[in-house]
Amino acid sequence: MSRTALVTGVSRGLGLAIAGRLLRAGWTVCGTSRTPSDEWKRLAVQHPGQAEWRGCDLALPAQVPEVLFVDWLPLRRPIHAFVHNAATAYDDLITNFNLERVEEMFAVNVYSSMAITREVLRNMIFHYTRGSIVQVSSISVHAGSKGLAMYAATKGALEAFSKSTAREWGERGIRSNCVVPGYMDTEMTAAMLPETRAKIGRRAALKSPTQIESVAATVEFLLGEGAESITGQNIPVDAGFI
Repeated sequence: MSRTALVTGVSRGLGLAIAGRLLRAGWTVCGTSRTPSDEWKRLAVQHPGQAEWRGCDLALPAQVPEVLFVDWLPLRRPIHAFVHNAATAYDDLITNFNLERVEEMFAVNVYSSMAITREVLRNMIFHYTRGSIVQVSSISVHAGSKGLAMYAATKGALEAFSKSTAREWGERGIRSNCVVPGYMDTEMTAAMLPETRAKIGRRAALKSPTQIESVAATVEFLLGEGAESITGQNIPVDAGFI
């Protein structure tokens, strides 16, 4: 029987790479994002019957369970893995703190993940599934960066949530981990100044940005049987940034 993984933010970047790896490994991927990108559509065509998509605005966490679980992923349909990759960034100095923008960022990055995790856990418990949950964090939690305090706060919250999830449900065989990517070449980092990107590259031991496929491969591993004894961990994939 095919395993089913729910992955947020599948339209582009890391989420698309994660979905692609899982599909090639034989998973059924239920992907969600605000809109389906052309890249996701091509991926779905390449894997007929394996790739499903549902539009969802994670900035509205109270609505997320109804949108994703009432008729698309109801309790009777087993879920074996959940990857929360979707994120939005609000980069600014703390002295320019904007509550509205921070609240929206927490809604997407944290609250929606909590709401989805609740439903996924209920599903895994109902089906006696020894499942795996992966939250995508950020190296900014562990290596303070100017202008990223508010963003890092959301990812730090995810790490704390993941560790307690692991403790709370480990006795049911449900694992929860965070993958902690370094700075990747994505749309989210494209707005950085060239000198900032160069400085980041020089700081990493490998003198290069973190490769998206390397992060995606780590996520795939954490969802598989080979990682059955790994839970409650924050696993950096950062080209040696820290």
